[in-house]
Amino acid sequence: MQLAMKTGSNERVTMNDCVETMDRGTASDRTGSAPGSGARKAAGGLLRAGLLAAGAMCVSLAFAQGASSPIGLWKSVDDETGKAKSLIRIVEKDGLVVGRVEKILTDKTDAKCDKCTDDRKDKPVQGMTIISGMKKDGDGWGGGEILDPNNGKVYRSQMKLVEDGRKLEVRGYIGVPMLGRTQTWIREE
Repeated sequence: MQLAMKTGSNERVTMNDCVETMDRGTASDRTGSAPGSGARKAAGGLLRAGLLAAGAMCVSLAFAQGASSPIGLWKSVDDETGKAKSLIRIVEKDGLVVGRVEKILTDKTDAKCDKCTDDRKDKPVQGMTIISGMKKDGDGWGGGEILDPNNGKVYRSQMKLVEDGRKLEVRGYIGVPMLGRTQTWIREE
C-alpha cells in the first residue's frame, strides 16, 4: 500500500520518502561515530530519536490523510442481515471515485449479474465496477451511482466517512436521498 500526504507547500511526501530519510540518518550516525566519543554518541542518540519521531509523524500524517478519503479496501456489510458480503476496492480514477468488487465473501463466489440491464449483464460480480462517478461534495462524496448486483438496479449514491474514517456510510437512492437505504462498510486497509 502506498501512503502519501501533501505538505503545506503542496509537496507530495510518501512513506518511502520517510523511510529513505530515516535510513540516511541512521547510516550517517553509524559512520560518523568514533569509539569513545561521548559527545558524538549523545548526538547520535539524539539523531536517532529525532529520526524515529519524524518517522512516527510521517506514519501518523499518512494515516490521517487516509482517514479523510474513501480510497482503500472496504468490507461491505448487508444492512438487512449484518453479514459481510464482499471486499470493495475504492480508487480515484480521472478525478472521480470508483469502486469494484475485489472479493466475494459469501458462498456465491461465482455470482453473475444476471439482473443487470447494461453492459454488466451476465458478467461476474467479482471484479465488477459497482461505484462510479463519485466526487467530493461537502463532507462526503456524491453525484455518482452504485449498482446493487443482487437486483441489477443502479441507484444514485452518496458516501460519507464516519468514526474517524474507519467506516463508510454508503447510501443508494432513487430521486432524493431520503428515499433510499444505507449500508455501513468497514475499512480493511
